Amino acid sequence: MSYTSQASYTSQASYTSYMSYRSYNSYTSYPPTPGCPMKTRVKICGITNREDAFLVADLGAFAAGFVFYRGSRRCVAPEEVRRIVASLPSSILKIGVFVEDTPDEVMAAKQYCGLDRVQVYDAGRWAAAGHDAVTIIAAYRVRSKVQIARARDLPYLPLFDTGVSGTWGGSGRRFDWAMLEGFDRPYILAGGITVDTIDEAMKLAPFAVDIASGVERSPGKKDPKKLRALFERIEART
Repeated sequence: MSYTSQASYTSQASYTSYMSYRSYNSYTSYPPTPGCPMKTRVKICGITNREDAFLVADLGAFAAGFVFYRGSRRCVAPEEVRRIVASLPSSILKIGVFVEDTPDEVMAAKQYCGLDRVQVYDAGRWAAAGHDAVTIIAAYRVRSKVQIARARDLPYLPLFDTGVSGTWGGSGRRFDWAMLEGFDRPYILAGGITVDTIDEAMKLAPFAVDIASGVERSPGKKDPKKLRALFERIEART
């Protein structure tokens, strides 16, 4: 479909109205509750329906991710993303995940659906086009330290996921997190995170954790019990 035909759409629940980000480093300024330690931020990805979206928002997720890649089992139609986004509160960040689309197509979808940020896998192309660092989350499929080193050269918030042939995330597999030692920029950690591994993930102190299959009953359908157990575990460690 053409997103540009609906370019005037603006989400009433725009996260931008809640907080203005001026640079890459401002991601780290998300305000904690006064007098309380910072909780681990959680991005729940692969949201396909309003029921799951409302639940993750109620549980206190930092962000909800919507997959636009048609080859994914968690792909959701732009029209449905738009409906879900419009009904969510401003307290949760809405992120679109894109694989093959051009920057122009991605930004048109962002505007049409009322997204706050976009997650892409070809960050070099975005940097060459001069896109604002605040808008972009740069995803890397980690197979070695090479991908981690590449993230140092671009101004975008990196997301490190497990590199698995034939998939673009959501594999449920974990890469060797020891490779992140010495990486001194904020980053989002993904890949194989469940209620059983969240403690170890939190020890790395990532900017956020990204979870899809680890809280599902089937691809694209979240498991309320797994979600609640995850957030309860995080709460217990805070």
